[in-house]
Amino acid sequence: MTPVELSRTVLHAVRRAVDEGELAVAVLPERVVVAPPGPGGCGDYATNVALQLARPAGQPAPALAELLRTRLLRTDGISDVVVTGPGFLNISLDDGADARLARLVRDILRAGLRYGHSDTLAGQTVELHAAHDARAVVLMDAVARVLRSQGARPNLTCAGPPEDAWVRILGVPSDISSDIPAGTGTGTGTGTDAPLRPVPAPADPTPLGRDAARWALLHPAPHDRPHIGDSQSEQHLAQRETNPLFRVRYAHARTRALLRNAADLGFTPEPGPLTPEGDGPLTSDGDGPLTPEGDSPVTADGDAQGLIQLLADHPRVLAATAAHRAPDRLARHLVAVADALSPLLPSVLPLGDEKPSAAHRARLALAEAAGTVLAGGLSLLGIDAPEHL
Repeated sequence: MTPVELSRTVLHAVRRAVDEGELAVAVLPERVVVAPPGPGGCGDYATNVALQLARPAGQPAPALAELLRTRLLRTDGISDVVVTGPGFLNISLDDGADARLARLVRDILRAGLRYGHSDTLAGQTVELHAAHDARAVVLMDAVARVLRSQGARPNLTCAGPPEDAWVRILGVPSDISSDIPAGTGTGTGTGTDAPLRPVPAPADPTPLGRDAARWALLHPAPHDRPHIGDSQSEQHLAQRETNPLFRVRYAHARTRALLRNAADLGFTPEPGPLTPEGDGPLTSDGDGPLTPEGDSPVTADGDAQGLIQLLADHPRVLAATAAHRAPDRLARHLVAVADALSPLLPSVLPLGDEKPSAAHRARLALAEAAGTVLAGGLSLLGIDAPEHL
């Protein structure tokens, strides 16, 4: 559906609402303007037609937008309609897998590090309390970061003031209160969680430094013992594939390097089909680059489909991490994204005398989106995502 066709579709929905008595407007607009969504919007296109008609119709713009939303959702070619702000209609088109992929990538790149953030918990104050233990306090800090990403206002308390090394090296807030709120310890207070008491680390995590220590404490589930102490600590600092933190940060750094290399070659990311017109889905033979195979129509499946699904699932993972107070869920999700991204990376840049194509630009955009998700997720865990590694 083109913008002109979408404009006619929205105008038709307005006229049908008038004809059926749901909307009373003496003079209908001759055309409806649709454009890419602005800040705070979503989907493929947005229109302010509900705000334009609100005064002559004598209805609040949000109510009028909801009326038109219901009608537009019954229209072929439209997959979703969301009302935002004072009454903007944000419209997502259903034009097949390629269009859905392009929409996902655009949504991620538009939101940046805030992709997956929401206001689902807006207005909720959550009391978090941790035992006086390095792992418990780091866990509480990470839970608070994710809760804020979902709109909540967490209050942090600890059984005692945080140790200086926890603040300086592990990056926990210095202003955590040691005043225990009413209801803490029973989980019965309003908005008050049961105390966070993960299995303590068997050794002091601070010699690992902030990033490796936080990962070592957060990647295992709270009921699992972290691998810290003696030779176990070395695995968190090793720059090899057996170290999941290294895989996540290395995948992110490679996406940034690809963007720099593409700029040197004179092309930029642009969401779209991952394969040239007429080629099949991207596949690989293990460690090799993704290559078109077969004669099927252009699709966003093959090896890239797992990555695409993980990126689309990121908002749900953040919501589940907040609901279950479980940063290990986010950490494992980032490892899965990094591992799914790896087969795509060798196919992003043109090889030899090959000229950059629309497929290269689309793969670059997908790689940038994946890198953005990795950086945003690491930030919520309190871990740096360097551009060079």
